[in-house]
Amino acid sequence: MARRTVKKQLPLDQPFVIRKSRIAGKGAFANRTIKKGERLIEYLGERLSHAQSDARYNDHAGGAHHTFLFNANPSTVIDAYVGGNDARFINHSCAPNCESEIERGRVFVDAIKQIRKGDELFYDYAYGRDGTETPEDETGLYGCCCGSRNCRGSILEEVTKAKKARLEVGARRRADQEERAAARAAYTAKAKKKSKSKSKSKSKSKSKSKSKSKSKSKKNTTKTKKRR
Repeated sequence: MARRTVKKQLPLDQPFVIRKSRIAGKGAFANRTIKKGERLIEYLGERLSHAQSDARYNDHAGGAHHTFLFNANPSTVIDAYVGGNDARFINHSCAPNCESEIERGRVFVDAIKQIRKGDELFYDYAYGRDGTETPEDETGLYGCCCGSRNCRGSILEEVTKAKKARLEVGARRRADQEERAAARAAYTAKAKKKSKSKSKSKSKSKSKSKSKSKSKSKKNTTKTKKRR
């Protein structure tokens, strides 16, 4: 018999309030006991393409990153800074009591354990890696200060052996592409320089031949004048 999936409903009243957090800025705190598996809120905001998101924000400008952006699917990013709700204030922790769930391009936050009234809500941001992150980015730009016993020191996703292998392959591929691009640029610059020097030498030889022909014609005219 096929197992039916029960669609989770959002609560009528928001089960948390926003106030100052010891982790970072503002945080979300349970205003009642929250049951394990309970759906808390939908992550809302302006929906952008990845290209639009990259154009709007630069993670490395000013040494800050933007935690209000959420990847809803391979083509869509939710920017909670524009038209967002209180979901954007739920902080990261390496020992979370909540998790994000993506359903048909919509993002929800669910409790993964019972949460007592007054406890802060967390989920693991697990920022995706592309292999360009440096050790300084790991603990600096994307550093974590959740303070949990299992804190990995970063809000970037945990690197498994398989993920590490994929990142290394990607890094090697990018290095090869950059090397080929540099070689093409050097070849093009050399070819342009060579072409420029050739055109200069041609123009010089043309001007020399013109001056020679002019001097010959002058000599010829003087000779004919003498003969007359």
